[in-house]
Amino acid sequence: MEEIKLSKKGNALIKLYEEMAVKGIDRVDGTRKEQVYNDFQLRKFRHICKHQISSEKIKTVLDYGGGGSDWDDPGFDPGTKQSAKQFFQIQRVHTFEPARGLMEKKKADCVVCMDVLEHIFIEDIPKVVSELFSLSKKLLVVNVACYKAAALLPNGENAHITVRCADWWKGVFDVISSNYKDIEVFLICSNTFSSGVIFKSFKFGDWALTEGYTTNISFQTFKPT
Repeated sequence: MEEIKLSKKGNALIKLYEEMAVKGIDRVDGTRKEQVYNDFQLRKFRHICKHQISSEKIKTVLDYGGGGSDWDDPGFDPGTKQSAKQFFQIQRVHTFEPARGLMEKKKADCVVCMDVLEHIFIEDIPKVVSELFSLSKKLLVVNVACYKAAALLPNGENAHITVRCADWWKGVFDVISSNYKDIEVFLICSNTFSSGVIFKSFKFGDWALTEGYTTNISFQTFKPT
C-alpha cells in the first residue's frame, strides 16, 4: 500500500508530538505533566463500541494512533479484568503510533482510531481519513474530540489543532465513504471529555438501496463509562 504524504505542517506536527511523548507537556492551567499519551482511549468507549467490534466478522484490529494502548493488559475492563482482546474477542491487534516510532500499518478487519484526528493538520484530514478507510476490510470505529485540549504543543498552541463540530466530521466521513462503499463506519464525536454524540453506523453502499433520494442522519447522545 502506497504511503500517504503529509503536508509540511503535518510532518512538523509529528515531530512535536514525538517531543511531547518523550519530554512531557505543559498544560493550559499552567501545570506540567511528564508522562503523556499513555492512556488507552478506547477504554471509556468500550461498552459503546462493543457491539460493532465484537461482531463475529471482526478478528483483527489496527489501532491507528494507538498511543499507549495495550490490548493484552488485563485491566482494560475493570469489572471482568479482561484485556481488550478478550473483551472484544479479537485474535490479533497491530498498533500504528508515529509519535512512538511504530510506523508499520497492517490492513485489518477493523480500524480503530481514538482521539487522533483532532491532532491532524486540516490540510491532511482528507488524506488521513481516506487511509483509515483503505486500511479497513470491514469496519471503521472512530472517536474525534470536538473541544480544546488541556495540553499545549511545545510552540504554545493547543494540542487539539483541528477542532470542528460533530456535523463537520460527519460530513467528512460521509463524503470520503463514497469511495469505500462496503466499509461500515461507526463515528463518535466527543463534545466534552465525558459527553458527545454517536452517529448511527452506516455503509455508503446501503444508501443506494434505500427508496427515494434523502439520506437522513441519526444519532444519540452519550456519556462514556
